[in-house]
Amino acid sequence: MTSMPPICNTELVASEFARLRREKKARHRDIAEELAISEGELIAAHAGLSLADGALLVAERLQADWPAIVQALEPLGEVMALTRNASCVHEKTGVYRKASHNNHVGLVLGGDIDLRVFYRQWAHGFAVREVNAGEHEVQRSLQFFDAAGHAVHKIFMKPQSDLAAYDALVAHFADADQAAGIAVTAPAAPSAELPDAQIDVAGFRAAWADLRDTHEFFTLLKKYSVSRLQGLRLAEARFVQQLDKSCVLDLLNSAALEKVAIMAFVGNAGMIQIHSGPVHKIAVMGPWINVLDARFNLHLREDHIASAWVVKKPTVDGLVTSVELFDAKGDTIVMFFGERKPGVHELCEWRNVVERVLQEGELCAA
Repeated sequence: MTSMPPICNTELVASEFARLRREKKARHRDIAEELAISEGELIAAHAGLSLADGALLVAERLQADWPAIVQALEPLGEVMALTRNASCVHEKTGVYRKASHNNHVGLVLGGDIDLRVFYRQWAHGFAVREVNAGEHEVQRSLQFFDAAGHAVHKIFMKPQSDLAAYDALVAHFADADQAAGIAVTAPAAPSAELPDAQIDVAGFRAAWADLRDTHEFFTLLKKYSVSRLQGLRLAEARFVQQLDKSCVLDLLNSAALEKVAIMAFVGNAGMIQIHSGPVHKIAVMGPWINVLDARFNLHLREDHIASAWVVKKPTVDGLVTSVELFDAKGDTIVMFFGERKPGVHELCEWRNVVERVLQEGELCAA
C-alpha cells in the first residue's frame, strides 16, 4: 500500500477516512497506514463529530482512569474483546468478570475473557460509534491506545450486549476535553540485546532447570539480561527445539481434529489476551491462518513467522510445553499451550500433538 504524506488536519483525516471506507471498505489499521498516521490519531480525529451530521464515525474521549473503566465493564454483558500485534489478532466473546488491579498491572479472570493488563502502556481511550458505509446499523466499541497511538485493546458490542449499560459507562467516564486529535510520541527503542558472550549461560541454564512455575520465566530472563528469543537459543536442547514454521498449520489442524483443548496467548506491550478451550474451524485465506469459531477467532500472518520453537519449562506439576512464534524482529507473535490450571499436569494429548508435529517437521526437513 502506497502511503500519503502524514495528515495533521483532523477534518481532512475524517474526510479521507470516510472516502476510503466507502470506496475500499478498508479497515481502520490499513486506512491509518495509508494516511501515514497511527490508528489512535485516526480515531481521535473524529472526536466532537456527530453521526447526525453525516459522519461515518464519531469518537468520545474517555478519562484516563483505565482500571476503573475495565472494572466497570461487567454490566455490558457479552462483548467481543480484541487484542492484536502486528502479526496476530485475537478475538474472544464473553463477559468482563473478576477484574482487579495492583498498581499498573490488571487482571480479568472471567472465564472466556482472560486478560493480563499493563496499564502503564495505556495513554488514550475512546468510545467509538461507527456506521458501516451503505448500512444504517451503528457499531459501538471502546478502543484504547498507547502513547504512540498503537491499538492496545478494543471492546466491541455484540447484539446481545447491554447498550444502555454501554451508554451509562461512556457518560460516566467521558473526559471534559473532547477536542479532536491527540499528540503521539515515537515508540521507545527496544533495548539492545547483550552479546551471548556476556551472558552467564551456565547460570541461566541451571536456573531454567530449577523453575517451579511458568510465571517465573519472565523473572529468569530479566535476572540474566536475556531476551526471550535469545534465551531459547541459549537453552539446553532438552528444553528447547526449533520447529519448522510451516508446521503451525498442522499444529492447529491436529488440535482441532483431535479435540485437544489449547491456550492461545496473543499480546502487545499493554495487554495479553488468552483463549482456553478447543478450536474447531481452521481456515487459510491468503497469508492468514485463521481459527473461525463461534466465540473465538484468531488471525495469524503465517508469512510474518520468522521462527517457531517448542519450549519446555519445569514446574511443580511437571513439564509444561509451549509452541512459541516470533517475527523477524524477535518479538513474540503468539504462544500456544495445552489447556491447564495450576496444580494439574499438562494434557498428554497436547504433548502428543506437539511431538507428532515435531517428528513430521523433521521428516519434511530430511
